Amino acid sequence: MATSSPLPRWAPTPSPSRPLFASSSTAAGGGSRMLPPFDAILVALRGRGRAALTAAAQPPSPPPPAVVEVEEEAGAVGGLRSGFDGIDRHLDGPMVDGIIVPRDGGVFITWEDVWVTAVDGRGHAATILHGLSGSARPGEVLAIMGPSGCGKTTLLDTLAGRLDTNLRSKGDILINGQRQKLAFGTSAYVTQENVLMATLTVREAIYYSSQIQLPDTMPLAKKLALADETIQEMGLTSALDTRIGGRETKGISGGQRKRLSICLEILTRPRLLFLDEPTSGLDSAASFHVMNRIADLAVREGMTIVAVVHQPCSEVFELFHGLCLLASGQTVYFGPAADAAEFFTSNGYPCPPMRNPSDHFLTTINRDFESENEERTVFKPSAADEAISILMNAYKSSNISENAKKEMHDINEMGGLMMRRNQASFLTKVFVLTKRSFVNMYRDVGYYWLRLGIYVSISLCLGTIYYNFGYGYDSIRSRSSMLMFTGGLLTLMAIGGFPSFVEEMKIFRRERLNGHYGVSAFVISNWLSATPYLVLIAVLPGAIAYYLSGLKRGVDHFIYFTLVLCSCTMLVEGLMMIVAAIVPDFLMGIITGAGIQGVMMLNSGFFQIPSKLPKIVWKYPMFYISFHKYALQGFYKNEFLGLVLQNNPGVGDKTITGDQVIRTIFETEMGHSKWVDFAVLCGMIIAYRLLFILIIKVVDKLKPIFKGDMFRCPTQCICGMQNPCIHL
Repeated sequence: MATSSPLPRWAPTPSPSRPLFASSSTAAGGGSRMLPPFDAILVALRGRGRAALTAAAQPPSPPPPAVVEVEEEAGAVGGLRSGFDGIDRHLDGPMVDGIIVPRDGGVFITWEDVWVTAVDGRGHAATILHGLSGSARPGEVLAIMGPSGCGKTTLLDTLAGRLDTNLRSKGDILINGQRQKLAFGTSAYVTQENVLMATLTVREAIYYSSQIQLPDTMPLAKKLALADETIQEMGLTSALDTRIGGRETKGISGGQRKRLSICLEILTRPRLLFLDEPTSGLDSAASFHVMNRIADLAVREGMTIVAVVHQPCSEVFELFHGLCLLASGQTVYFGPAADAAEFFTSNGYPCPPMRNPSDHFLTTINRDFESENEERTVFKPSAADEAISILMNAYKSSNISENAKKEMHDINEMGGLMMRRNQASFLTKVFVLTKRSFVNMYRDVGYYWLRLGIYVSISLCLGTIYYNFGYGYDSIRSRSSMLMFTGGLLTLMAIGGFPSFVEEMKIFRRERLNGHYGVSAFVISNWLSATPYLVLIAVLPGAIAYYLSGLKRGVDHFIYFTLVLCSCTMLVEGLMMIVAAIVPDFLMGIITGAGIQGVMMLNSGFFQIPSKLPKIVWKYPMFYISFHKYALQGFYKNEFLGLVLQNNPGVGDKTITGDQVIRTIFETEMGHSKWVDFAVLCGMIIAYRLLFILIIKVVDKLKPIFKGDMFRCPTQCICGMQNPCIHL
């Protein structure tokens, strides 16, 4: 009888530098005992690790109580040693079969009977995932595979809690057997789309991210050293000083961007890592090296990795510990990746010699390119449909399925201690984000520099068209028109930086979802970094237009003019932030923002004096919430008060005062000074930023209501199954 291999089914790929099993002497003699990694980790988590490893006969201790979030202090906490002042990279847990079992137990994730249904605006529904179940464990890489459109990314988003609002989910997703929230540093998600700041170099992107994510108790030198080590692990050393690039400039390749995206999320060595197409854009050699390093991280750091992989080469496939194979949203196979080929062979679909197993699996169950002919009916399914049916039925009755259910049951019975990682303080995050955003604005020509050039050009036009107003009666209309154009139409062009801001918003959403920082830190840092540029584009073009046109002389009057102009541009940027939170598409956002400002300008009191505005809607409340009203009235008071102008010939006195002009002609509110109007503008700046924060928070609160708890399943799913789930 052949000797069976000592390697367990879910053992990591052998490596000369990383032993798969750790031998320990038994009490009886010098023999060695080896446990499968999953069983050994469960033993260690239940407080019986050392008893199992030394074969001592001791009764099992009860599992530790589940704790949702525990704030970790620097140094030692409950036996957990932090190797990097809060980032427990080299853990002090027991070594089991070559895997370091973290003292906090790592992250075991299980999902059972998960359904996901898409609902369109007309209420039509289609089922995407059909009652999927499975689990992922520390120290292992679980690959989710299947043909295009089978629900791979939907399953990954469901496990990570990132489903779109038009999707409804049902089922149990447990972390260490408990319903609990993943704390910072516990999980990370690398999306298929590489959302990166195009103006930064690779070095700058990873350095800034390390300062944001890693705790203040870690010295800066150690943060940068860890960043350098992560860069080396992903093979990006040669591109360190190359800009990432984007729509304007050529930068690093698509494969390097994917590796950089992974770098940014593994800095803190998260316990649970979700990867959506980590090998997309990579050649076969780069795919193997990246996945090999990821698999090594999983084993060495005790990480749980769930990856959606489209079509890996054979070398990459050998790195996977587990395989979840889907077809049309249903499980074809879930179990050890090494046993998948044998499973297909035993059910009549052997993998031909010298063929990539993953290619064979996907070819067998891919129904997209089945030839259509008249003989294909419900009673004579296609070859792919028949293969899927055979494999699904065989899997449900197989030992592999029973073992998977047993392992899920064992995981769900254990207790899980979730340790929250330390991270940088709020002030540190604001400082680093401000610095990063300032650099981005400086290098992105479309953010402010192009706008500055346009502002200077228009200011020269204004100054020459209205050159030296004089003090005649006609100068009244000239002054008011020039001030309105400055406070209204000139600030309208602040929407020109909206596309660049939308790109920054994408980065904010990615980093916020991964717990790097919150919305308050983003708003404050964006405000601080933008202020110097806004002051510049207010002072320089403002001075050109102000002095060429001959507005009221005096430094104090010019300072007020530039302050109001600067506050108006800040207000428009705050307004566009709100628009970006609601309408993420930059083209629709520009149209929406321009429309809102157009309505506000119509109600400013310039095109129609306040007494002539219809009281319903246009005066109450539009006139009072339009920032153009306060900017224009502040400009009027700053310019006209104290002036003596020639009156209209043949009408009353030869002269008319500026006070009479703004009271009778412009109907300006004179019950308060110009500084009150400026204070209102400042208050609106703050209000717009707070409204942006509120919108982000409200959307977060409403998403679970839209998505989940009131799940309704259609009576018929896309594949024709009747009543696929129970109505709640």
